[in-house]
Amino acid sequence: MRDAQHDPKRPSDHVDGGPEKISQPKLGVVGWLRWGWRQLTSMRTALVLLLLLAIAAIPGSIFPQRMANPNGVTQWESDNPDLFPVLDALQLFDVYSSAWFSAIYLLLFVSLIGCILPRTKHHLTALRQRPPRTPARLARLADHREEILESLDAEADAARAADLAQERLRKQGYRTERYDARGSFSVSAERGYLRETGNLVFHASLVGILVTVGLGGQFAYTGQSVVTEGTTFVNSLLNYSSMNKGRLVSDDALAPYSLTLDSFDVSYVPFGERGAGQAGDFSANVTVREPDGFSSEESVRVNHPLRLHDDAVYLLGNGYAPTLTVRNADDEVVFRDSVPFLPQDSGTMTSLGVIKVVDGLEEQLGLVGFFYPTQFEMESGAYTSAYPDLVNPMVTLNVFEGDLGVDDGTPRSVYTLDSTGLDQIAGGDTDVDAIELMPGETAELPGGRGSITFEDETPEGVDRADVGYTESVKRYASLQVHHDASSVWVLVFAVLAVAGLMTALFVPRRRMWVKATPADGGVRIEYAGLARGEDPALGQAVDDLARTHGAQMRD
Repeated sequence: MRDAQHDPKRPSDHVDGGPEKISQPKLGVVGWLRWGWRQLTSMRTALVLLLLLAIAAIPGSIFPQRMANPNGVTQWESDNPDLFPVLDALQLFDVYSSAWFSAIYLLLFVSLIGCILPRTKHHLTALRQRPPRTPARLARLADHREEILESLDAEADAARAADLAQERLRKQGYRTERYDARGSFSVSAERGYLRETGNLVFHASLVGILVTVGLGGQFAYTGQSVVTEGTTFVNSLLNYSSMNKGRLVSDDALAPYSLTLDSFDVSYVPFGERGAGQAGDFSANVTVREPDGFSSEESVRVNHPLRLHDDAVYLLGNGYAPTLTVRNADDEVVFRDSVPFLPQDSGTMTSLGVIKVVDGLEEQLGLVGFFYPTQFEMESGAYTSAYPDLVNPMVTLNVFEGDLGVDDGTPRSVYTLDSTGLDQIAGGDTDVDAIELMPGETAELPGGRGSITFEDETPEGVDRADVGYTESVKRYASLQVHHDASSVWVLVFAVLAVAGLMTALFVPRRRMWVKATPADGGVRIEYAGLARGEDPALGQAVDDLARTHGAQMRD
């Protein structure tokens, strides 16, 4: 490139024409902070952060979350022992309370606040201002119409034209202002400020949702409990199998009530029909009792939660809970309970369960069993369930002996048995067959350790010939109690956000002018419109105004 000083075509005061280079002023700490604040509070940054928040929420739907599904997290850890520590360190099982999700959340909150406040101030100022003066040359505008009307008193008719135009534009929702000068009579009108109002309502509603969700989560709690038919759940921390609560939830915040699971109803498609074995409707029939003695019969169904004291009780799952009794060698009962067995196949309800006998025997016993509602033997000799209802129920048990590890204070799941260090004394590769029981049957434990009975829960007075095994095994319901008082406010802000967005999208921002000028023997009337942004209906609006206003003038 030739030197500008020796280039006759370039002046000496050109940007690169002098010998000295232009240096930008240093911003300094305050300058950089101001620049960073402007970038953070720009609408572009707010949109990017909103997109990042949506992307950051995706892992919450891929991986089970401790807040909503603690059992799922435990199962995921059991299935992926090597990968679990890495993902847990990244807080992928606590996405919504993780440091990185909270950082995006807070930045979005600050960005929206920084956007809304100055825009609100500017909008309020604009609402108090008068419509702008009528341009001197309306013909320069793209949407312009002109009409000349004959008149005997041009000045009086021009004033009347401005009065009629002002009245009509006001009826159409415009703010109007008269500007009469230099022999012309004109009306300036504008409308569409509701568009910016809707935009501000939309963004303010997003802030409301962020605040409500963030603050409401501190007072929210979610707990799960397994309730067997005939047993009662009392709404207290001790009766939850798992509980996740916000930091501001006190121990006495739970509403005092109890639920007794009277029965669990489920219907299956019968044998021989298409889709045999598929479940129809589930219903957990409960009796609700209040501290004042009031009681009521309710039901909890899938997607139909029970509402109690601002709590929502959901039905998460169900299964069978065989009642098993273990006696020692002296025929003393050392264990008796209805044990929930977890379904391994929802189509046939083949279920897995664990029984832990920690007292009353010389050594602790752990029994791992399968429950088959309709036991069927395959060609391989293995058992399975052919139907999910109680047609031919059977439970098979493998027996382990040794220290179950429940006395060392280490939390252990009641649904799994760690067989490390235990001696298997029945089932598996041992010489002793696994214990097989049908309702009402009793079998001896290996080595004279005692016996185990599969109790028949069929009500007294009911003939087995009439009902078969349909009432011989109790069922259980897995219930989730969720309390979140902020959900109503989230809904309110969500509705406001949608209403504000619709308003911002469909309300046009436009200005209209009508100018009447006395001319020789008549009045020249000009109509013009100008839109802020795209407004495909602007031309039609100017045409309609010119037609209706002209008709009024001719009357």
